[in-house]
Amino acid sequence: MLPPLSALLPAETWAYLLVFARVGAMVAAMPVVGETMAPQRVKLMIALGLTLALTPAVLANPGMPPNFAMLASLVAGEIVLGLALGILGRLVMSAVNVAGTIVATQMGLAFATSVDPSQEGQGAVVGAFLNLTAIAMIFATDLHHLLIAAVRQSYDLFPSGGIPPTAEMAQWSAQLMSAAFATGVQIAAPFLVFGIVFNVAAGVVSRLMPQVQIFFLVAPLTILGGFVLLMFGLSAMMAVFLKFFETSLRPLAGG
Repeated sequence: MLPPLSALLPAETWAYLLVFARVGAMVAAMPVVGETMAPQRVKLMIALGLTLALTPAVLANPGMPPNFAMLASLVAGEIVLGLALGILGRLVMSAVNVAGTIVATQMGLAFATSVDPSQEGQGAVVGAFLNLTAIAMIFATDLHHLLIAAVRQSYDLFPSGGIPPTAEMAQWSAQLMSAAFATGVQIAAPFLVFGIVFNVAAGVVSRLMPQVQIFFLVAPLTILGGFVLLMFGLSAMMAVFLKFFETSLRPLAGG
C-alpha cells in the first residue's frame, strides 16, 4: 500500500511546486523574458526567483491532493493556464512583427519571401530589428514590471485549482489579436504611404519614359528612402507600441 502524499511530499514543497508550474510556463511563453534569444538558464533562474518570492504570498497553505492523479491534474492545469496567460502577453508583441513585415515589404527587403517562401529569414531583418528595439525600450521604460505584476495578479484572477473562464479568455485573445494587428498597421502607416506614393510616381515615370529600366532605378531608391524614413520615424513608432503594450497589459497586471 502506498503511503499518503503528505508523507512523500511536504505541504511547503507542494506549494512551491504548484506555483513553479504556473510561473515557469508563463516565463517560457510571455514576451521579453521568454524570447527565444534568451538563454534557457536565465529563464529558469527568473522562474525560480519569482516562485520563491511569490509562493508565501499567493499560496501559503495549499490543500494537499488526496492522490497522485489529483496532483498530476492540478500541476497540468497550472501549466496550461500559465502557457495561456503567457501567450496572451506574446500577442501584444505581435504588433511589432506585423509592423516589421509591412515595413520590409514596402522597402523591398521581403521580396525574397514572395518568390521563395523557404527564404523566410531574408525578409525578417527589419522585423528582428524592431523586435529588439521594442524589448530594449520596454526595459528602459520599466514596463517589464507589468509582466511581473501580471504573474502576481494571475492568482487573484485565476486561483489555483479553479477552472479558468475559457470563454472570456478566448474573447480577450481575439480582441488582443485584432488590436495588435491594428497597432502594427498604425506603426507602419508612414511606410505604407511612402510605398504607395513612390510606386505611383515610378509608374508615371515608366509610362512617360518606357525606355528607362525603372525597376533597377526604383529598387535602390526604395531601400534608401525606407531606411531614411525608419531613421526619423523610429522614435514615434516605438512610442505608439509602448503605449499599446502598457494599455494591453495593465488589466492583467491589476492596474
